[in-house]
Amino acid sequence: MVVAAVIGMGTYIVSVSYEAFVPKERLNTAVRSLTAMLRETRSQAISRSLEFFVEYDLDGERYRRVTPFVLGGGRFKEDENDDSERSYGSWQSLPDGVEFEVVGIAGDTYDAGPVFARFDPRGAASDHQVVLKQPAYGNFFTIEIMALTGTFKFHRDVFIREAPEDGDFR
Repeated sequence: MVVAAVIGMGTYIVSVSYEAFVPKERLNTAVRSLTAMLRETRSQAISRSLEFFVEYDLDGERYRRVTPFVLGGGRFKEDENDDSERSYGSWQSLPDGVEFEVVGIAGDTYDAGPVFARFDPRGAASDHQVVLKQPAYGNFFTIEIMALTGTFKFHRDVFIREAPEDGDFR
């Protein structure tokens, strides 16, 4: 009976530790996946010398790459092509329990609908922040994409950079 009690206690401790670990890992996985797609989008923009976008579907808790190409080949041209002809990457959903809190672009914040962020051929990007949350646990994580360099900063909380004003440069 003592052996059975020890095994039971060990199983309980492992299950409690596992349950505490899984939520944070889901948020970390979401951050890693989104960052990998953002880096790949930036690389594609630079290597192809074309403008690419990332579309955040804040209502559907998903995101995808928007390419400058049309289905079947060729460049997408705003005045000649319809959006239905554009070549898109596949939607990537956030893991269960992880949601978009807000996306900030150039000082404006969005918490619903589609939002687009740009990556240009020189490696620059729309100055934007993507805040992911786990409502059940109160966890937040911000991925910040720097405008001039297209590089990333990470914040373990909500972080929205305010747009600079004219007086900031005097």
